[in-house]
Amino acid sequence: MTSPTPIRGTMIGTTDLRRTFKTRGGSVEAVAGVDLHVEAGEIFGFLGPNGAGKTTTLRMLATLITPTAGEATVAGADLRRQPQLVRQRIGYVPQGGSTDPAETGRGELVLQGRLYGMTKGAAEARAAEVLATLDLEAAADRGTGTYSGGMRRRLDVGLGIVHQPQVLFLDEPTTGLDPQARARMWQEIERLRELGTTVFLTTHYLEEADALCDRLAIIDLGRIVAEGTSDQLKQRVAGDVVTIGVDGAAASVLSLVESLPFVREASHDAEGGLVRLYVDRGETAVPHLLRSLDAAGLAPTSIALNKPSLDDVFLRQTGRSLREEAA
Repeated sequence: MTSPTPIRGTMIGTTDLRRTFKTRGGSVEAVAGVDLHVEAGEIFGFLGPNGAGKTTTLRMLATLITPTAGEATVAGADLRRQPQLVRQRIGYVPQGGSTDPAETGRGELVLQGRLYGMTKGAAEARAAEVLATLDLEAAADRGTGTYSGGMRRRLDVGLGIVHQPQVLFLDEPTTGLDPQARARMWQEIERLRELGTTVFLTTHYLEEADALCDRLAIIDLGRIVAEGTSDQLKQRVAGDVVTIGVDGAAASVLSLVESLPFVREASHDAEGGLVRLYVDRGETAVPHLLRSLDAAGLAPTSIALNKPSLDDVFLRQTGRSLREEAA
């Protein structure tokens, strides 16, 4: 199999990408005009609540479903006009995995290599290389049904990279893994980036996106609502974040804090158990808040001061907490 010339610049580019599904109740626009670009060699994170359109977008870019409208290029190939070329140049790792429990890890990798046009000898050599890279040599000739969850997930990634793709799509790569296995997967993803692979991943784990991704996009209701580096997105949430536990007194606390001059913005969650404030200087705002609450006869159950997180960005852009969505 001949490797294409390495691409510099934009590895994934979309213009007004859309996908509409027909249902009994009418048409549903799952992706409503997505414009994004991913640079060669980046780890690009795609965040969104359930039903936001992130998996539909990923599946379109991986040629698994056809866009209803819009244009896209992936690894230098036109998504609509050259889908077969796109498939040759990408790897795709679905969330649920796809290994045969009766087949060995080595056998799975060799078969995948053969499907991509490798000779038997080349596929066996590449399988051995991938097994070593992913620390699966000791289990190479065991059935994958005997693998732990972390081992199976590493093998899934191995199946996605055995043909040395220019772009690797990962759908929730660490869902269900324990902390140790998740950390190991992060190392593997970073190693792929170091080798020049462009990685496009969806994730519910904000810490994962913060630690791994060079840039991020947040999608909601089928549209990109924010894009940039983690630091750039956090800078959009001005000031510090104060969270007050109110134990059912959300309306009273919200009315009080909204009148305070140092509070930029305030809101409460759907259940009314927490009030979240954005303030200029948290270290001076908290004592004032406590005095004001005490004077009004309101006793908070808790109070916390934090710097803006990706969840704060997500909350500001979508009105929902991704951390709560994931839970």
